[in-house]
Amino acid sequence: MGKDVIVACDFSSAEATYRFLDMFTGRKPFVKIGMELFYAEGPEIVREIKARGHKIFLDLKLHDIPNTVKKAMNVLSRLDVDICNLHASGTVPMMQAALEGLTRDDGTRPLLIAVTQLTSTDQTHLEEDLWIHEPMEKVVMHYAENAKKAGLDGVVCSPLEAEAVHRCCGSGFLTVTPGVRFADGDKGDQKRVMTPEEARKIGSDYIVVGRPITAAADPVAAYERCVREFCDEETK
Repeated sequence: MGKDVIVACDFSSAEATYRFLDMFTGRKPFVKIGMELFYAEGPEIVREIKARGHKIFLDLKLHDIPNTVKKAMNVLSRLDVDICNLHASGTVPMMQAALEGLTRDDGTRPLLIAVTQLTSTDQTHLEEDLWIHEPMEKVVMHYAENAKKAGLDGVVCSPLEAEAVHRCCGSGFLTVTPGVRFADGDKGDQKRVMTPEEARKIGSDYIVVGRPITAAADPVAAYERCVREFCDEETK
């Protein structure tokens, strides 16, 4: 997989999702299916979007005891998605169990990445709510190192940390970065953000973009702008 824009389809129904995807005539954006849509529609929404030809990042952020996560990942492995994720804070044994569960009998599996710290979390939240009294970047690097130790393919981090993750874990260790907003857009509830162009320059492998595209007056134009700024090309 190369550098790409992943569109966060954070809709509450299949109908709203299909209406959105139908706007992309002749295009098949890489899409993220998160908790809201998956919990509303179940696995069938994944199967249908995959059948339509889209790559899928299934963003369910599993976090439980290792055995439970292993069994859940075994179920998710049957959906033929391209990327799955979990929380790195679940520990190395949990991540290792997840990888084992996600790997099919023939040895194939989706990419598995770990969430380091949510982009809605800032240093104040880290210290006051989570009682983690280390600088954000140091925490993210530690979680990234644990994910690599567990055999995962990369992490979800803010674009602010992508460059440091690559220095720490290697250029082949994927960085999937939400918290991306256009320079002239609203940050919403995101704390640690960059523009698509800045994310490209700092080395993000994938950016995840939701409301700046899905809530735009012209979602297709917003997507194309994002691709131009991040992928440095006219179309993808």
